[in-house]
Amino acid sequence: MTDLLFLIATGLILASLLLWGFKYLPGERWQVLAVVLGKKNDSSCWQGTNLTYYGFFIATSQLLSLTLLLVLLGAMNISLAGTILATSLLLSICVPSARIVAGIVEKKQHTFTIGGASFVGIILAPLSILLAENLLNRFSEGYLPMMPVLAAMAIAYALGEGLGRLACISYGCCYGKPLHQCSAFTRWFFQRTGTIFYGETKKVAYESKLCGVRLVPIQAITSIIFTLTALVGSWMFLQEKFTVTFVFCMAVTQIWRLLSEMLRADFRGFGKFSVYQKMGVIAVLYSIALACFDQSEISQHPVIIAGISGLWNPGILIGLQLAWVLFFIYFGRSTVTSSTVSFSLRKDRI
Repeated sequence: MTDLLFLIATGLILASLLLWGFKYLPGERWQVLAVVLGKKNDSSCWQGTNLTYYGFFIATSQLLSLTLLLVLLGAMNISLAGTILATSLLLSICVPSARIVAGIVEKKQHTFTIGGASFVGIILAPLSILLAENLLNRFSEGYLPMMPVLAAMAIAYALGEGLGRLACISYGCCYGKPLHQCSAFTRWFFQRTGTIFYGETKKVAYESKLCGVRLVPIQAITSIIFTLTALVGSWMFLQEKFTVTFVFCMAVTQIWRLLSEMLRADFRGFGKFSVYQKMGVIAVLYSIALACFDQSEISQHPVIIAGISGLWNPGILIGLQLAWVLFFIYFGRSTVTSSTVSFSLRKDRI
């Protein structure tokens, strides 16, 4: 019953956040969160660096996914030090990969690809777990079983990318095809729920001139599918179905990545079958192979209350906040938009 209450409460909170985001984030005002002043130019105005809602929602999605990861593994009394070490090793590679892979595939330096970064993470996750366990056991005994940790990481990934699509909506990237280019059924199905973006500095506007055009709400669909996958995966994890959970989360997210690109209009690299779609296929096959070769025996039963209680630790809370700040600084500083700021006095209030 406790497990069910936890998942219902989590689901309601996430549903509220997603519905709010789908409604408001396509608007023009939800691209730039703040401006940091830089140099002053000759016209007495300041050049500014834009801090974006894209960075805010990426940082928040990663914060929530890391929190869920700690809760699930804490519920199994898995080594906290090992969890943090394995996750840190993985993130230290995945975060810069978001820009590096985009540069290789899309030939663009000033963009990110969460899909590319996640593929790198999927491939290297087992190695990060093995390395973390090896380092941990040099100084103390650590319990870091492969399949439960992989399952929890898969759930956290699904949640992180699902919520991260709110960032895509705010920036206007990863957008769907115009409805007028779709089949009659697709036009009918999304005639009320299709996404309309506003703002000339959004990617959907400057890349494809689709500002003000009703599009297939592909970011919203992905958010819903991935978030539901994380919730269902969490339920299966708490029922000790670790291998099934891992394969389920990987299969749903990567197969949807393969299919969803058929409804997208943004540039995804060269070729009819994109590199990201190929990555999705490889990731599914790789996940199945890992599941087939897993021979670990788990005797620990997850207790969700223990996992939630484990978060109430000053070190963990400060660490999560620091992670949010680092994510926001890395992903939130816009390099494709600029701003000019001027100030004036309100003489009627002097």
